[in-house]
Amino acid sequence: MQRSHPTRRTALAVLAASGLGACAPATSDSLATGSASPGGTASGGAAAAPVCVTTPEVTEGPYYLANQLVRRDIREGKPGLVLDMALTVVDVDAGCAPQPGTPVEIWHCDAIGYYSGFVDRSPGGTVPPEDGVGDDRTFLRGVQVTGADGVARFTTILPGWYGDRVIHIHVKVHKGGQVGKTYEGGTTVQTTQILFPDDVMAAVRTREPYTRHQLEPAKLADDMVYSRADEPDTMVPAMTATPDGYSLTMTLGV
Repeated sequence: MQRSHPTRRTALAVLAASGLGACAPATSDSLATGSASPGGTASGGAAAAPVCVTTPEVTEGPYYLANQLVRRDIREGKPGLVLDMALTVVDVDAGCAPQPGTPVEIWHCDAIGYYSGFVDRSPGGTVPPEDGVGDDRTFLRGVQVTGADGVARFTTILPGWYGDRVIHIHVKVHKGGQVGKTYEGGTTVQTTQILFPDDVMAAVRTREPYTRHQLEPAKLADDMVYSRADEPDTMVPAMTATPDGYSLTMTLGV
């Protein structure tokens, strides 16, 4: 059963009353956002004060597949801008202490909008057929276990988009289970999403292979998950442009 946690507003009120200020760990995995075109420098978006708060629980969507491979690089040759991810899992009931040994699972669509396991479903709009690169049951899916610093790291591509959704990545944080070639069993303690800011979307859609998708992507503020979540900005990561794509950091408060 999911634990009940304070909302961001409640956490801020408690912190203000105690005079302690923000209690998130002092790492680069903040809740601030800043982005730029690939190969450029960070645009220095407005920084949100890091607080010890649960990341919103949101829908897993229709494309989840269990028992995925345990691996850092989930690309399987799929074309797209490289995305290096560092996701820090913290326990909000323990002052946001990093949580080592925690299985973190991610999955997302390819640059055109196709999900592995569902390659027969059109992303919408005018798009080419799925390219057949990678295993059609496993591409762009994977599990990593957090290290001593509470960080799970992935290498993937920056996703495309589909339907009326902004660019996003699905995330599950698990507890227990069997970690081998694949991850099985265990309990899901959080299901959330990573939602990409509009300036990253604007930069990405001018690059190959993303230009092959003619569907107009949603703005962040209009996205169905962002608009319905409590304190949705906690799902928007910090992003930095790199020579071949982006790096992404985010704290997952569970």
